Amino acid sequence: MAHMGTEPGQVGAPRVDWVDYAKGFCIVMVVMMHSTLGVEAAAGEPSWMHHLVAFAKPFRMPDFFMISGLFLARVIDRDWRIYLDRKAVHFAYFYVLWVTIQFAFKAPSLAAEHGALRVAWLYAEAFIEPFGTLWFIYLLPIFFVVTKLTRTMPVLVIWTILAALEIAHVQTDWTVIDEFCARFVYFYTGYILAERIFQIAAWVQARPVYAALALEAWSIFNGAYVTMGIDAKPFVSLTLGLMGAVAVVAISALIAKRDALAPLRWLGEHSIVVYLAFFLGMAFSRSVLLKTGLIPDLGTVALLVTASGIAVAVALFLAVRKTSLRFLFERPAWARLYDKPRYTLQPAE
Repeated sequence: MAHMGTEPGQVGAPRVDWVDYAKGFCIVMVVMMHSTLGVEAAAGEPSWMHHLVAFAKPFRMPDFFMISGLFLARVIDRDWRIYLDRKAVHFAYFYVLWVTIQFAFKAPSLAAEHGALRVAWLYAEAFIEPFGTLWFIYLLPIFFVVTKLTRTMPVLVIWTILAALEIAHVQTDWTVIDEFCARFVYFYTGYILAERIFQIAAWVQARPVYAALALEAWSIFNGAYVTMGIDAKPFVSLTLGLMGAVAVVAISALIAKRDALAPLRWLGEHSIVVYLAFFLGMAFSRSVLLKTGLIPDLGTVALLVTASGIAVAVALFLAVRKTSLRFLFERPAWARLYDKPRYTLQPAE
């Protein structure tokens, strides 16, 4: 089921509802993870929200990357200049902008603790070692470029190599290398199996009862491995990642059939807006709630911090989208390699 919106910056292209729902789930889970772990680290103890975050860990980022690769086959044969503009420069613009914004907020405390030279070094280092929560949009251009460079090679060979890299659990302490090895297989799976994934979504919508039973079985399976603490083991992590990504597709397809959670779909349409700016509301609300102690239950605090992170990001986007500050979420013309009348200012998504 598709609703008529537009894909980023393209006039007249239909959006697919279940894809937006899946992206909505992903971004909520990402904000929830950062919010919950941040609250728990600051408080020095776990909360009941930790169980939900742990349950989602095996598939939270795998699904995000798989969804990111779904539509790549439609554009991968474009001219390199157009392709790099859309798939590399686009994300580079928002990375540079928002890593600078994050440093502007964190620089005073960092300078007080480490000195101004250390802050300058950390800022420079952020261009080779992704800073904080922004590593996802740092990696996406790399995935897009490598996939285009290898598009003529046998997909089974590439997928097998990428699966082996994930299974190896590479640990170099360099985020780009480690996350490349751990995540690229999911992005590539979305790219090469896009048609099959869309078929699964259609099957789920046609057979909701069977799909619900399958999802229940999956939730028990995933939960069991998480409870046993072996969800990150070699082979297990890849299996749970792929199964969980398909499960999110199925859940999203069921919800999209009735369009039951329109706000979640909207978040999916604007998921990178939330991804870029959620740290603002998250950091502020966490500080206020923990310092005041108004709410003693840490799980409730983590839930409120999650909601605040999303709400502030959305509010900021809505406040600036028709002002001169829209460059925060829309890439301006000067930051483009390629321009064509059918493209307008490209949203951050």
